[in-house]
Amino acid sequence: MYNVREISPNIYWVGGNDRRLEQFENLFPLANGVSYNSYLILDEKTALIDTVDDAITDQYLENITHLMNGRELDYLIINHMEPDHCGNIENIVKMYPNVKVVGNTKSFTLFHQFYNMDITANQMIVKEGDELSLGTHNLKFVFAPMVHWPEVMMNLETTKGILFAADAFGTFGALAGNLFDDEIDYANLYIDEARRYYSNIVGKFGAQVQSVFKKIAGQEINMICSLHGPIFRSDISLILDLYDKWSKYEAEKDGVVIFYGSMYGNTANTADALANKLAQRGVTDIRVYDVSKTHPSYIISDIFKYSHLVAAAPTYNMGLYYPMDNLLHEMAALGVKNRKVALIGNHSWASAALKIMTERFASMKNMEIIGDSLDIKSRLKDGEEQKLDDLADAIASSVLKK
Repeated sequence: MYNVREISPNIYWVGGNDRRLEQFENLFPLANGVSYNSYLILDEKTALIDTVDDAITDQYLENITHLMNGRELDYLIINHMEPDHCGNIENIVKMYPNVKVVGNTKSFTLFHQFYNMDITANQMIVKEGDELSLGTHNLKFVFAPMVHWPEVMMNLETTKGILFAADAFGTFGALAGNLFDDEIDYANLYIDEARRYYSNIVGKFGAQVQSVFKKIAGQEINMICSLHGPIFRSDISLILDLYDKWSKYEAEKDGVVIFYGSMYGNTANTADALANKLAQRGVTDIRVYDVSKTHPSYIISDIFKYSHLVAAAPTYNMGLYYPMDNLLHEMAALGVKNRKVALIGNHSWASAALKIMTERFASMKNMEIIGDSLDIKSRLKDGEEQKLDDLADAIASSVLKK
């Protein structure tokens, strides 16, 4: 059965959900699946904005067939050539052989890399700032390269102020009937997953996000339609403000993320003791993660959220404990910066972890090491508690800005 919804007069959501998918991009856990959004405009001319992953092809094509009701499709607009959104381009062209497939030069380069169908005769290449009139609706093309692929573009429907934003402003998590932000408890249901989505998928490209903000500054935007997750029509400033902060690598709030690696529990005990001491000093927002157990995408999300970090890990094979090594690699790859960091190493006969972590954080931009870093020998003994107290004092003082 078809499953569609009108989101504005003659503009329809025609997407779907995949709750069976366990990992986004085969990397990031999906506890609640993901939605694939696509939008259909029925005007004097008809336009389909992006397609969906081939996992939900049957539902998607049924949605379109129902709404088109025998009409011809004039335009298929490809804002993003990632397979979870372009997985049905060939099907649409087969159904509507005369459709104009609208994209930029890089869009079609990627299409021909992924697919065998020759759509040269259907191609309609657009440039930054071009506009496409459908009748009463008008689409303006806003290029958004590297948010988060090089061919990405957005469409601003200028008569209604609707921004079709490609992957930007999206989130992990399937939709449960309610499409709009004012129909759901977005703050509790989606913000953490929106941050995890942004920080891990888009996070490296903060400068490019800021460039898009400059392009849309002053434009009337009354609705934001992403390719994943709810549609914003009520509290649009919520997601815009968060994206502005995240893309500047500014913390949402003061707090401490403690992430540790521990083979036999000794480094873990130190991390827990430090969290306890921070709590006693008045620090109220503390998150503690075992890097061997918690998927790095969740830790990265909180690293984007909070102002202070504590990394604690042992030496392993004369290097850094592998899960911590992986997490720091991801942080560097995502361009994490502008945080205050405390470090705790551990070793039994040869110290390497602390040195490597110090070097890793020094290679990231504007990462300030606070307090005296600890280098534990196997286990922090009761007689060494003062060192941990001193580190807790330094962190608490910085968080609370005493």
